[in-house]
Amino acid sequence: MKSRPRILVVEDEPAIAELIAVNLQHGGFEAVVAQDSVTAQRALDVALPDAILLDWMLPGQSGLSLARQWRKHDRTKGIPILMLTARGDEPDKVAGLDAGADDYITKPFSTQEMLARIRAVLRRRSPESSSDAVAVGELVLDADTHRICYKNQDLRLGPTEFKLLHYLMKHVERVHSRSSLLDKVWGDHVFIEERTVDVHIKRLREALGDAGAMVETVRGSGYRLTVQAATPEAQSGR
Repeated sequence: MKSRPRILVVEDEPAIAELIAVNLQHGGFEAVVAQDSVTAQRALDVALPDAILLDWMLPGQSGLSLARQWRKHDRTKGIPILMLTARGDEPDKVAGLDAGADDYITKPFSTQEMLARIRAVLRRRSPESSSDAVAVGELVLDADTHRICYKNQDLRLGPTEFKLLHYLMKHVERVHSRSSLLDKVWGDHVFIEERTVDVHIKRLREALGDAGAMVETVRGSGYRLTVQAATPEAQSGR
């Protein structure tokens, strides 16, 4: 029998944590609950979950700090993180995404929305296609081994950035709007703001290092991957 995807729920309010856990179980997931950063880290040390629902406001170490910490370690950097919080202002959402979250769920939220967002981040853990390699200039991505290298140097990308780069490399020199990237990379049933694309493009460029200049901003239109590195103005433009 296929095992259920394991979701680590880091939430300090017992009633909310129990409600989330029950709905996850009914939705086909296995729920592991932690009420603070110490318990959450212990759970990760025992077994890696398939995704993490992480509350922003926690006793002691905040969820924002935890997300940054987990993104720095090879063992946990690839786990999808969904930030769960009552802080719904755009600056807070951007802060959560910049800290390493893959998605952002604002309280109060519906059970179906939560389950849909979890399924979405789990779907995009794997690349668009798992049977090919693609090269653009000296940037090479191998979907089978989930490896990326530039000028023969290995690069490390998170799961969302990997899929975003894979899609851009398979459609090199084409301009993609933010909405089209959301549909193609995140999926057309995911409730994510277009601003999310900008955050992940920024993270992608940072992870690519010198190759980040290949990801070009086309003002008023979106983004494209180009063989010729963009000018600094084009790369950083909006």
